Amino acid sequence: MKKIIFLILISLIPIISIKALDLTQYSASAILIEPTTNKIIYELNIHERRAPASMTKLMTLLLTMEALDDGKVHLNDAVTISKNASGMGGSQVFLEENSSIKLEELIKSVALASGNDAAVAIAEYIGGSLEEFINMMNEKVKKLGLKNTNFVNVHGLDAENHYSSAYDMAMIAKELLKHQQILNYTSLYEDYLNKPDGTKFWLVNTNKLVRFYEGVDGLKTGYTKPAGYCLTSTAKRNNIRFITVVMGADTSEHRSADTTSLLNYAFNTYKLNTIIKKNKEVGTIEILKGQKNKTSLITLEDATDLLKQNEKKEYHYKIETNKVTAPVKKGDKVGKLTIIDNNNQVVKTISLTIAENIKKQNIISLYFTNLKQIITGNI
Repeated sequence: MKKIIFLILISLIPIISIKALDLTQYSASAILIEPTTNKIIYELNIHERRAPASMTKLMTLLLTMEALDDGKVHLNDAVTISKNASGMGGSQVFLEENSSIKLEELIKSVALASGNDAAVAIAEYIGGSLEEFINMMNEKVKKLGLKNTNFVNVHGLDAENHYSSAYDMAMIAKELLKHQQILNYTSLYEDYLNKPDGTKFWLVNTNKLVRFYEGVDGLKTGYTKPAGYCLTSTAKRNNIRFITVVMGADTSEHRSADTTSLLNYAFNTYKLNTIIKKNKEVGTIEILKGQKNKTSLITLEDATDLLKQNEKKEYHYKIETNKVTAPVKKGDKVGKLTIIDNNNQVVKTISLTIAENIKKQNIISLYFTNLKQIITGNI
């Protein structure tokens, strides 16, 4: 494998930061992360299994967004409301049995008003049955490598063996945020559910921080008596986003207070440093049996590092490439780039691809290429 080493010098303007003390006074468990680096900034009992209440719907929404992206369902699909869905208790948007509601209206109803009936209707539509959708939820839990989550329903009403943790909820939220379209709904403070009879049902976001905290654009509240008041929140200012989870607070006001405390600390203390941007050319790679024998290597994603506001760092990185034979397409992974900081710690490893599609040589072209290598002694 070929290795190329570069040195990048990064200087940051010093800014006074605050000291993190007891950031959550009211929650039984809590976490604060920066999702692109996956760094945990603050933690409190993050792996403790607790009732997640309606934060369960983050997984319901995640599977919905994946089905949309895969083309399995569409926002304008008409979903027939079953007796089971219409009869759900708890928070609801009062869907009527046998009525037909667009999928997008149901997504809004879950994201804003936390409608249990809407969550069940979505699950039955995408999964074919409620049981199959719950199986899909737990399969996704396994794929994400989460160890402290198990779902037995799609809405979060208390049930035996239905649990999650602050850490796991943060990871589900991180995965959901890969589907930026969800923020079109979770960022709204209010909207209306358009019913088939022409009437409208007012939807008000249960996450009040969407209205009262700058940058908050999601994600999901939860409350039952055993769970307490819970909130998975996300906020973005400038180029940096944070995810917080608080579980087991005693009031909705204290839930918001702990979340605000975490976000205030994060935004006042940290800055996201982009070391290398997506599609950045970082070298070249040889292509065997291609119509071109060499092309540029580019990054498949941004490489970032979370720094204190007054922190300075230096980085170097190494590139490792695979043996690549045509045909090969832009987007195919052909190597990796590992970034190492001045403390010799690996910051991030990202995949590399090629800058263009390379077709395979035809027989005649390949013959002359081999002949040239024989003549020049390069074979």
